[in-house]
Amino acid sequence: MTAPTVLFLCQHNAGRSQLGAHLLEYIAPGRFDARSAGIAPADRISPEVATALGELGIDIQGALPRAVTAADLEDADVVVTMKPGLTLPGPVAGELVGWEFPNPENWDLAGVRVLRDQIHEQINHLTHGSQAQYPGQQR
Repeated sequence: MTAPTVLFLCQHNAGRSQLGAHLLEYIAPGRFDARSAGIAPADRISPEVATALGELGIDIQGALPRAVTAADLEDADVVVTMKPGLTLPGPVAGELVGWEFPNPENWDLAGVRVLRDQIHEQINHLTHGSQAQYPGQQR
């Protein structure tokens, strides 16, 4: 059985969506195909986000922000928006889940750690406490 694809979206793909995708892989390795993208990608991932993930042993040195495409939305089993009101480049074929997390742009490391832990808690709850949120996932 193919692992369900979960696509995390935010505005710049430099913070929230990167945290979401990398934390999903960390919490549930091999159970999902975790991806991230942004509506208007930044030039680089926030250094504070990279450091906060690195503190958990998650190395994102090769990761780069990228733009979401209509194909991404069609291919994903679950699309998680990390910010309300995003204008998507096409319809979502799978389940659309809306989360609301503040933009960590220009935050210090202490603030990003709090955000990382909040996103971690949300993903942990969904992957271990409410697995029905992810179509195709084996229980």
